[in-house]
Amino acid sequence: MPDLRRRRGASRRSQIRHRRSPMLRSILASALAAVLLSLGPPGSARAEPLPQPAYGPELEGFAYPFPVARFQFTSQRQPLQMAYLDIHPATPNGRTAVLLHGKNFCAATWESQIRALSDAGYRVVAPDQIGFCKSSKPAAYQFTFRQLAENTHALLGMLGVERPILVGHSTGGMLAAHYALLYPKEVGQLVLVNPVGLEDWSAKGLPPIALDQWYRRELKTSAQSIRAYETATYYAGTWEPRYEPWVDMLAGLNNGPGKEAVAWDSALLYDMIVTQPVVYRFPQIAVPTLLMIGQKDNTAIGKDLAPPEVRASLGNYPELGKAAARVIPGARLVEFPNLGHAPQMSDPEGFNRALIAGISAP
Repeated sequence: MPDLRRRRGASRRSQIRHRRSPMLRSILASALAAVLLSLGPPGSARAEPLPQPAYGPELEGFAYPFPVARFQFTSQRQPLQMAYLDIHPATPNGRTAVLLHGKNFCAATWESQIRALSDAGYRVVAPDQIGFCKSSKPAAYQFTFRQLAENTHALLGMLGVERPILVGHSTGGMLAAHYALLYPKEVGQLVLVNPVGLEDWSAKGLPPIALDQWYRRELKTSAQSIRAYETATYYAGTWEPRYEPWVDMLAGLNNGPGKEAVAWDSALLYDMIVTQPVVYRFPQIAVPTLLMIGQKDNTAIGKDLAPPEVRASLGNYPELGKAAARVIPGARLVEFPNLGHAPQMSDPEGFNRALIAGISAP
């Protein structure tokens, strides 16, 4: 009997291990990788880099924490699919939050906000924009913020979402601003989280950057380069193992069998971001707006390619946030003194409280 009980106990432990979600396995594996990378063999300062993950061009192989649906539509004479999450709360409050991700983010990176908003009664829709993450990577597509806004508008129309709260982070903040300008009567509230586009980098001296130059840069993307950039910009100089799954996500996308298509769309998107500033239209925004700004952010796309004297003047978010709040009619500003470009990831609990309080206010 003792042997039988031991065998049954081992079987139950095995079943529990196999029931772990793919996301949990990814988190555990990524955290272990981070620890191993930080250690070196005896007598060395650092171990050799571990093999990078490799995912498909639509992030095949990387699991999201919620079921992924797909919106099939035609745009610019080609069939496309937009992946999205649509989470319905247990106790609805009748409102919907639409979460728009940034350039190096995906719908999945909103995980903490999705759970908090859903617990508070909000339906949550979080798409992957065309050219990003689990959505199509067209080889020939005119990427504009207007086009991405129209794609999102079509998705929300299909889902029957009316007057949502738009929450846009980073590049998603630029997209949310354009959406609110295009469809002002169809947006209930606008939330901009450390949006890029608070300044016109080209007007301030950023030199022209050719698409082929962006493309060559993107082909060099690695887990190491992602981690270094995000530490300095997103997380105000501090790295935690819980960020590793998102490094794994981006590195695998850029290292997979479709990496050339991913890099090319990424180049087109960077060109869109740099050449289509929205800051000049802020005074025209006619939607109640909440700005949520991590004060240690220094993001400016391509600033490493600018002359040193120009580089130093770009990405001053403490000043940029205040300037945006002054010109957007009726805007409210929430500042996070110790956080960088991704406050929703650095301090999810504090950010979620501020977000829910901000969208609950009249």
